[in-house]
Amino acid sequence: MRRALVLCCVVLVAALSACGKDADNGSAPSSDGTALTITVVADEGAAPRTYELECDPAGGDHPQPAEACSALAKAGAEVFEPVGEGQACTDIFGGPQTATVTGTFEGDEVDAEFSRADGCEIDRWEQLGTTFFDVPLQ
Repeated sequence: MRRALVLCCVVLVAALSACGKDADNGSAPSSDGTALTITVVADEGAAPRTYELECDPAGGDHPQPAEACSALAKAGAEVFEPVGEGQACTDIFGGPQTATVTGTFEGDEVDAEFSRADGCEIDRWEQLGTTFFDVPLQ
């Protein structure tokens, strides 16, 4: 009985010491947080504006971090996926605005480009909204 108790304690201590470590390399797991760099060009030839956005809690130097985080949560990770090759998109120009978003969203790496060049790109932009990009549309 005593031997079984000692063995149980050894197994328990080993299991607890592994908590919080990545099984592959023993390092701490990646954060589940959101920390993004948003770079927006409002018009051709205009200087880019760059904002930092953090969520949970909302922060960074973005002018409206809570609203931007809310828009991001509503849009979900799919908004960072590029328009599929061969996707039929309306041939409509929504404006010269472009944006790049890099960093992490809920712990996953993000490197996405946005524009308003056609209907599909306009849809991706509008899923996040003008508050997220902090650029007035003409």
